[in-house]
Amino acid sequence: MAINLLQEIEKAKQGNQSAYTLILDTYWNEVYRFMLQRTADESDAEDVTIETFAKAFDKIHTYDSQFGFNTWLIAIAKNVHIDLIRKTKPEFNYALDISDDKTAYRIADSSPTAEDQLILDQNLSELLKYIKKLKPDHQEIIQLRYFQELSYNEISNQIDLPLSNVKIKLLRAKKLLAEIIQKKQ
Repeated sequence: MAINLLQEIEKAKQGNQSAYTLILDTYWNEVYRFMLQRTADESDAEDVTIETFAKAFDKIHTYDSQFGFNTWLIAIAKNVHIDLIRKTKPEFNYALDISDDKTAYRIADSSPTAEDQLILDQNLSELLKYIKKLKPDHQEIIQLRYFQELSYNEISNQIDLPLSNVKIKLLRAKKLLAEIIQKKQ
């Protein structure tokens, strides 16, 4: 039985969860391979891919069927990747030439100051409070991915779920966590 992806996309626009799963399963490898070529890092490629699908599913109602769905996903992936690069790029990193052939280097110090560490600790504490408001299975998957930094395959093996279910569950957990945080602000 052939799957009509346009019909599945329409079902997803109506909120059909099985359509989301089918779309994710159909396009995951394509988006992941594309991002792996760009990032050359499996973890970054996975993170960008999962964020791509999260954004795509949030904005699926804006998809225009005149264009290829995979093209639309790749465009989203490129933007997510650019955002990732911007977040990790140091503010400054340059050399300044000084007289007598002495060169002073001003390099961005990425280590947190005492104030930064305090803010980070407070934010982490607050984030953990938000995470505790999630269902236990959502808490677990967020903890495994972001605190233990397990890959999707490792999570799949540890909690004995198919890889596609892990991806969907993580998408849902992140979305629910974002909603909880949004309500508190």
